[in-house]
Amino acid sequence: MAQRRCITLTTLNNNITINKYTHCEGVFRMKNFEFPIEKTKTEGVTDAFKLDDPAERRTYFEAKAGVEIKKVKSYLEHNTFVAFLLGPKYSGKGTYSKLFGEIIGKEHVRHISVGDIVRDAYTKIKGENADPKLAAFLEKNYRGFMPLDDAIEALLGKSQAKLLPTELILTLVEYEISQSGRKALFIDGFPRNLDQVAYALYFGALMGYRDDPDFLVFIDVPESVIDERIKFRVVCPKCHTPRNTKLLRTKDVTYDEDTQTYHLICDDDDCEKAHLVGKEGDELGIEAIRDRIEVDKKVMGTLLELHGVPKIYLRNSIPVAKANKYVDDYEITPAYRYENNTDKNEVTVIEEPWTIKDENGEESYSLLPSPIVLSLIRQVATVLKL
Repeated sequence: MAQRRCITLTTLNNNITINKYTHCEGVFRMKNFEFPIEKTKTEGVTDAFKLDDPAERRTYFEAKAGVEIKKVKSYLEHNTFVAFLLGPKYSGKGTYSKLFGEIIGKEHVRHISVGDIVRDAYTKIKGENADPKLAAFLEKNYRGFMPLDDAIEALLGKSQAKLLPTELILTLVEYEISQSGRKALFIDGFPRNLDQVAYALYFGALMGYRDDPDFLVFIDVPESVIDERIKFRVVCPKCHTPRNTKLLRTKDVTYDEDTQTYHLICDDDDCEKAHLVGKEGDELGIEAIRDRIEVDKKVMGTLLELHGVPKIYLRNSIPVAKANKYVDDYEITPAYRYENNTDKNEVTVIEEPWTIKDENGEESYSLLPSPIVLSLIRQVATVLKL
């Protein structure tokens, strides 16, 4: 069998390895993103916060980024921005943007999942509760090389011969934006492939955000973390906030005697103690979405080369040898397991250390969402020159 020909390329940014990948006869595989390590250990802040508790989480952010939070909140009173979240599937894009909104103010921030919009479009166009405003909006605003009716046929899956045009996806996103008021946007899931990169460069103008700053948010997360996130992922059926029974629990946990299973309870008071639920097939882990992961990494690698657009780098992992210098112990992701105490009618949560191998094989810790969003808030303030 012929040996594969492989070329390894490395991109440097201020002497920091930003992009390293190997291309073997058409197979593109991102090896690592050695982003700068953000120091979240803050001088003068000595309290240990329980980051699964919403109240303590707010205190944590105020203690470590109070100045930046105030500046971003003030900015969003009269301005907005567009941020593209770029990371492999299950890298935490939804979690980070929702937590950003929790701290900055949900009234100022909107997380736009392009995948959800496309999936929901079927019922909004042809379902029993079809939205007539959407049909009218598409008729007025869609522009593309495929007739609108054919594009909708492709969307509804009636024409396997036609690919869903990017122009229709953009129009669906524009409609969602038009219905949500003027807010800062975190765009999750676009560009989805290399063919859509050119559209992303002018997304703000296309969506009517001509004067708003835009920037790219790259998320680095080891594949070993993604695998565990998939296998233990649960989502609130009401607000759709994702959590993880092993790695990212909510404040309250209950036990179901009938099914002998533990349930996380949503932290959002508006959800009225809804039980978070899993998704069929998640037990297969990362290999079930391997092709999607590779495409996501290829898009990231391409956009890392882009000039003229500010970039934010979020790093999920930190080498064990460096952790004590950069982060506090409570910012490190533990592994959780649960025991039901029948006598007291309560669930005991047991925390245990959790280490992983990063893409370089180095023993590392994964960080909880809060320190990553802390880094996001600080970098947003810098990008916006606040």
